[in-house]
Amino acid sequence: VELRWTQKLQFVGTDSTQHAIVLSAANEENRTGVKPSDLLLLALAGCTAVDVVDILRKKRQPLTGLTVRVSGEQDEDPPWAFRRIHLVYELHGAGLAAQAVEQAVALSEDKYCSVRATLANVEVTREVHILEA
Repeated sequence: VELRWTQKLQFVGTDSTQHAIVLSAANEENRTGVKPSDLLLLALAGCTAVDVVDILRKKRQPLTGLTVRVSGEQDEDPPWAFRRIHLVYELHGAGLAAQAVEQAVALSEDKYCSVRATLANVEVTREVHILEA
């Protein structure tokens, strides 16, 4: 990956497959991109979501939608490290098996998601909601 400074406190990051994202500082003057700390939460959501969808497809579960909401509690003082992160998985699909969903989420978080493994020293909690289509 690569990060290039463009102006003020704005940067463009490019991943290993040449997809780009704009990052910027959190203050009002520079809200032109994603906050880096939010990007960490998005990376966690994206990493686990890819796994969950893949696992449920292999289990032939009728998944029609997935939303992962992530909130984090950070220290009040620099460097504002995350101390607690909470994920809420909302899955849509008529006839989704709760056991299959729980297993898919657990496998992602405990075995496959590299971002979650990197955050091993942060308390991460979750909720799973299955909604009929």
